[in-house]
Amino acid sequence: MAENYNEDSIRSLDWKEHIRTRPGMYIGKLGDGASRDDGIYVLIKEVIDNSIDEFVMGYGKTIDVSIDDRQVTIRDYGRGMPLGKVLECVSKINTGAKYDSKVFKKAVGLNGVGSKAVNALASYFKAQSVRDGKTRIIEFERGVVTSDNSVENNDLTRGSIISFIPDAEIFGDYHFIPEYIEKQLWNYVFLNNGLTIRFNGKSFKAKNGLRDLLEKVINGGQVLYPIIHIKEDDFECAFTHSLKQYGEEYHSFVNGQNTTQGGTHQAAFREAIVKTVREFYKKDFEPGDVRASVVAAISIKVQEPVFESQTKTKLGSQHMEPGGTTIRNYVNDIVKRNLDNYLHMNPEVADSLYKKILQSEKERKELANIKKLARESTKKASLHNKKLRDCRIHYNSNHERRLESTLFITEGDSASGSITKSRDVNTQAVFSLKGKPLNAYGLSKKIVYQNEEFNLMQAAINIEEGIENLRYNNIVIATDADVDGMHIRLLLLTFFLQFYPDLVKEGHLYILQTPIFRVRNKKKTKYCYSQKEKQKAINELKGNPEITRFKGLGEISPGEFKHFIGPNMRLEPVILESNSKIPEILSFYMGRNTPDRQTFIIDNLRVEEDVVEKPEIELPEEEKVSVVE
Repeated sequence: MAENYNEDSIRSLDWKEHIRTRPGMYIGKLGDGASRDDGIYVLIKEVIDNSIDEFVMGYGKTIDVSIDDRQVTIRDYGRGMPLGKVLECVSKINTGAKYDSKVFKKAVGLNGVGSKAVNALASYFKAQSVRDGKTRIIEFERGVVTSDNSVENNDLTRGSIISFIPDAEIFGDYHFIPEYIEKQLWNYVFLNNGLTIRFNGKSFKAKNGLRDLLEKVINGGQVLYPIIHIKEDDFECAFTHSLKQYGEEYHSFVNGQNTTQGGTHQAAFREAIVKTVREFYKKDFEPGDVRASVVAAISIKVQEPVFESQTKTKLGSQHMEPGGTTIRNYVNDIVKRNLDNYLHMNPEVADSLYKKILQSEKERKELANIKKLARESTKKASLHNKKLRDCRIHYNSNHERRLESTLFITEGDSASGSITKSRDVNTQAVFSLKGKPLNAYGLSKKIVYQNEEFNLMQAAINIEEGIENLRYNNIVIATDADVDGMHIRLLLLTFFLQFYPDLVKEGHLYILQTPIFRVRNKKKTKYCYSQKEKQKAINELKGNPEITRFKGLGEISPGEFKHFIGPNMRLEPVILESNSKIPEILSFYMGRNTPDRQTFIIDNLRVEEDVVEKPEIELPEEEKVSVVE
């Protein structure tokens, strides 16, 4: 019988209840910190964004960020919140100075929600403002005021100080990964010349804007020509063509916000590059041939920008300001004028670029027939085997759960069967490998189309033309924690680093951590991921608990697997350190088998000493096995 629907069914939530009930509307997905777009990093960003807006307006050149255990403190030296409005600024939705475009003309956030969301989703939150020799401090717990101090005299330097602890009730057993935070901070200083950010003893500062960003991305790698750096009014870009990667790689920003999904500004830049090159050479080149291997950073400042969601990952605005010049025309004009001048003034670069485009054209035509056969093979294979068990929601959609979209890549029918039966069919897909994939090190991209496994996997992820239309936010390698599993893991890492490095650079690739032991008695069961956790579980359960060691994913029943790929799923992100060079990484791990690498493998293989002894092996040249920590 249907429930009664009447006046009593309607209820209104106050601001903090609404945020805590629907956090995804404000900060995207929650997560435990393994992914760089997890909510705990969005909380940090929302607070720093307010400090950045102060810097942009000319107030305060330094921002201090510190994390002590789980407590985050962000201190700027701007004007400080008006003392009589501190409470409203951090606890009343749609309250702030950003509605006055004269004060915050091109601010990152305009809806007055950011700091309030942080407040509501924090178990502890403290706001302090210092200005005019006075200070006021207000403390909260989950959005509720616990201490409201009156205004007092103070000799601290003016500015705002925000401290908070993300609420474990919302985020679970979370942890911060410093590399993710540091990348955020680097982006801030690249986009704001003259700004210094200090984080836990490290100082971040840039002098040459996006040129510095691109140099950090390229990291000494081979490029076709020196970085072209254009900076004019509200637009800045830096770009070159790489000699060692496929596809296109973009780092795009709007008003300081990293728009990982691009948007109208990125589309305009891509169009402008092609249009300028065609007109310069008077050749009707294919767009893909012109942009093949391009690496670019783009930044634009737009008045009252319109994003596709609160997390602001894709720009939807068509105009620089309401009723003003279109973003498309604005970007096209600046890029065309500057790039055309550069090519005329640097004929050697123009000649190199021309040869590169012709080479890309030649490679594209050579691949055309291979791709055609590959697509036919993909269609046939899709009909006759079930390598991909797809989900309903994808990353390239506008669905509110798109950030949860995950593809598990596993090996063998038993393992893929367990995951398939346990998964959330809305957001989790499974791709099943047949045995070990090919070692792609040193091979050309045509192997992706000639090899059925790679061809099907590429089609499933939708990365043939780069990650702009990526179907899953999280690509998770799920293999057994033994020698064969490690080998498969390394072969897959090699494939992605060789052909789609931006998938790794942009934080989409993970390793699934599954339990090694199950410890249980009649009343309780604990799953353990290490010897230390196993011993702790034995001590807690006391007596003589039953201990089971899982030798492979296929041994874990679907009922149990639900615990490991659900809300508390443990993912280990594949992170490239800032000084990592992909060719050197691949050469060491997957190139010629050396004694140094054999020693590294044996020293780093993750096995349980009381169950499996470390292998003493002479690895054959063709195996090329190693472990990336």
